[in-house]
Amino acid sequence: MFESLSQRLASVFSGLTKPGRLSETNMEQGLAEIRAALLEADVHFGVARDLVDRVRTAALGQDVLKSVSAGEMLVKIFHDELVSMMETDPGDEAIVFAHGRPTVVLMAGLQGAGKTTTTTKLAVMLRDKQHRKPLMVAADVQRPAAVDQLQQLGAANDIPVFHVPGEPPERLAELALQEARRTGRDTVLVDTAGRLHIDQELMAELQRVRDAVSPDTTFLVCDAMTGQDAVRSAEAFVETLPLDGVILTKLDGDSRGGAALSVRHVTGAPVRFVGVGEKVADLQPFHADRLVGRILGMGDVVSLVEKAQDVVDEKEAEQQMERMLSDKFTLDDFLKQLRAIRKMGSLGDIMGHLPGMPADLGSQMDDKMVDHTEAVVLSMTSAERKRPELIDASRKRRIARGSGTAVDVVSRLLKQFEQMRKMMANMKKQGLFGRLKGALGGGMPDMSELAGAMPGPGGGADVALMRSTASSDARRKARKAERKRRKQGRKRR
Repeated sequence: MFESLSQRLASVFSGLTKPGRLSETNMEQGLAEIRAALLEADVHFGVARDLVDRVRTAALGQDVLKSVSAGEMLVKIFHDELVSMMETDPGDEAIVFAHGRPTVVLMAGLQGAGKTTTTTKLAVMLRDKQHRKPLMVAADVQRPAAVDQLQQLGAANDIPVFHVPGEPPERLAELALQEARRTGRDTVLVDTAGRLHIDQELMAELQRVRDAVSPDTTFLVCDAMTGQDAVRSAEAFVETLPLDGVILTKLDGDSRGGAALSVRHVTGAPVRFVGVGEKVADLQPFHADRLVGRILGMGDVVSLVEKAQDVVDEKEAEQQMERMLSDKFTLDDFLKQLRAIRKMGSLGDIMGHLPGMPADLGSQMDDKMVDHTEAVVLSMTSAERKRPELIDASRKRRIARGSGTAVDVVSRLLKQFEQMRKMMANMKKQGLFGRLKGALGGGMPDMSELAGAMPGPGGGADVALMRSTASSDARRKARKAERKRRKQGRKRR
């Protein structure tokens, strides 16, 4: 997500490394490069200009701590100003729920933006997270198979879909509202028709639907990958249709970030939700600070923990934590945690949530590594999974043949697993397990260690890269100590 923008900004900020006051000279140089990076990322020119002006006003004349470089200070100011530009008002709810009657949510947008799938994702979220009883309305009578698509999605996710053949969209919305009252459904989501471009006919149809049911919330669904086209379409909708928010789809495939960073400032309509994958669970509430944190390489651990809480069985995690504490953690436990992590999404997305991870790490991570690891572990006997020290050279050859991998792949997995167990033992000695247990309510493993244990193309290189990035301070200290040791050795000689 936003790899190109993240890499370019990282390059800009790393160039400002000298500690001291933020002067006009180094400030203007950095701001010019930031503006260029934003424009290359397809950010609206007005947004890039205003953001740079805000950063300049906030930064000039500020003293920088001796331990903080001008670049680090600029990152902090840039982060705060971008979050301020994108965030919604505190306490402002994404959906206004009605009392004593069904809540109506109107979904609008151009054809191909992902309205129908987003309607389903939103319905699932409302049902699972807020315990609502949604009813979806197939009011897109323009696009061939649109009704069938929504009905199939509804059936697959156990959400009812309302449609009456031959009725116009506004009448369908009215009848659906009556059906919701009759069947006890408290939320009605109206999936409307789109067009390849905004025209008078589209807006007239949306206005008729709006007048018929008076929606409590109106969302515009935009494809984030279209960049400025998404922003321009949002501008056109805002001019004729009151919007309560924007839902950006396909954000996981957007390497630039132009739409996400621009739409709030340009249209005044806040981004409420973002689609980050094809699964129904891949619709997330939008948090400006979390998104900006990921763009700047600060990670988004909060969202990662929320994902973990959704997929990890709390009781089982508690049991695995106890096994870790009693030094009984086995390859069977490792495999269970690996599968739990796979439920959280792709490895690239998970690593993208961690602070200090390279922006292009997602493209380097191959989810097949999980399959390879699972194949290796499943090719072991029960005794071998419980006691990896039993695995000698002949057993490694047998496991490699059974899993379709090489002996060095099996050896690397065993080595990484042993390192992981040593890490857990150290955490136990330092009392870190208690704090981890309290924070997560279970035994989530260290993500970089798990990724390192995964065999496959680039596995070892990925781990080296992640570790070198995540622990740069520790490596600098180690190099300094090594230089000191060598210097002392030369003096003795």
